[in-house]
Amino acid sequence: MKKKVLMQCKAELLRIFRNPYYVFWSLLMPIMFYFIFTRVVNTGGDDSKLWEAHYLMSMTTFSVMGSSIMTFGIRLVEERTQGWATFMQITPLPGQIYFLGKMFGQTMMHIFSITLIFLAGYLMNGVSLSASQWISSGLWILIGSLPFLAIGTLVGAMKRVDTASGVSNAVYMALAVAGGMWMPIEVLPKIMQHISKWLPSYNYGNGAWQIVRGHSPEWSNIIISLGYLVIFMILSTYVRKKQEVV
Repeated sequence: MKKKVLMQCKAELLRIFRNPYYVFWSLLMPIMFYFIFTRVVNTGGDDSKLWEAHYLMSMTTFSVMGSSIMTFGIRLVEERTQGWATFMQITPLPGQIYFLGKMFGQTMMHIFSITLIFLAGYLMNGVSLSASQWISSGLWILIGSLPFLAIGTLVGAMKRVDTASGVSNAVYMALAVAGGMWMPIEVLPKIMQHISKWLPSYNYGNGAWQIVRGHSPEWSNIIISLGYLVIFMILSTYVRKKQEVV
């Protein structure tokens, strides 16, 4: 049993790190944006050090949100359309081990993204946080990705890879911009600022932004994120049951 679990986890990791969606959207793009908006065009005002730490959290949450929605969702569609999911059902491998391997691979992907982007922030700008701030923000970003993984399972229920790619990309970018990950929401129109504070992306990012300012995530960030997690899990379960019936 132990050997089966280890082999499945290894296989999932190899498949993930060979995925071009993950390499570009979750690693290269966030680091490139971080460099541009902190070294080339510094939009953080007078307190550049705080802005560098703030934007580091923005790009890390942007990365993990992207891998949860796009990489995970599109991978689910590919596995189903290529017959891989059906094939795994008829193998001797228990379904629990297959699911465990998938969750392990996704978690390792997120940990790798968080570590690499944090390291980029330190090397590029010398971002200096306390050990508790590094750990707390990393854990918040890791655990806070759950609502977006639920969105990823909804994307994974789509029938075509190109449809899933287009929809997930649009949702991902809209949430990132409206949630203040690319720029502070204060530059948005007033009506958009009010809407942003109810989005899962803003509450996800704001939890990390509060930590680098020496505070804890606000209760509203936790409650709203949990609410979205429940809603998306219910929707995903409903959609998948409908598909099984069909």
